[in-house]
Formats: sequence, C-alpha cells, structure tokens
Amino acid sequence: CRDVNYGWIIRYLHANGASMFFICLFIHVGRGLYYGSYTFLETWN
Repeated sequence: CRDVNYGWIIRYLHANGASMFFICLFIHVGRGLYYGSYTFLETWN
C-alpha cells in the first residue's frame, strides 16, 4: 500500500512544510503582540 517511488520525499516535505507553516504563523502572531499592532484601531475597521 505504501510502496511509492520517492514517497519518503513527499512525506518529508509535507510534514516539515506543515511544521514550518505553523512556526511562521506563531512568529507572525507573536510579532503582532510584541509590537502592539493590535492597538491600531484602523486595523480592525
């Protein structure tokens, strides 16, 4: 069932890509909190 040529590359890229996505997401949110971007009311309108 799992005998796919170079399937390990696809699995590796998918797993690490998903992890990298969430790391970037947390960094993005963390930067917004650190720099106080949420206090700009123009952002929310």
